[in-house]
Amino acid sequence: MSTNAPSTKHAALADGAGKGPTDDHGHLDGHGHDHGTMGGYVTGFLLSVILTAIPFWLVMSDVLQDRALTGIIIMGLAAVQIVVHMIFFLHMNGKSEGGWTMTALVFTVVVVVIVLAGSLWVMYHMNTSMMPMMDMGMTP
Repeated sequence: MSTNAPSTKHAALADGAGKGPTDDHGHLDGHGHDHGTMGGYVTGFLLSVILTAIPFWLVMSDVLQDRALTGIIIMGLAAVQIVVHMIFFLHMNGKSEGGWTMTALVFTVVVVVIVLAGSLWVMYHMNTSMMPMMDMGMTP
């Protein structure tokens, strides 16, 4: 058997014999990829708009007086928006691709946490190390 020959699974899918239960609704293309629905895309879009509008409202209206709390809330909403994009637009779940998308999701979450924590750490230390004039102006 040649290495370029189609597998039995792909040959069965080409015949239409490999249709799963969700193929009737057009959610799968026969290769385990979930393409989502119009309702899913609309839900993801609306959640993305809301998760973008809330941080703009927090900053532009100066709702919270504590800037650190505002920053933490904005970063939390950004993390939620990343998850929304992964679920509704990238179709990452535990069923598709034999669970590999879930592994990718966990890896992505770990990377995002490292990036967000590292960004906060770098910004804090740059602010304290490179802005000594602000401390001098506050002392009497």
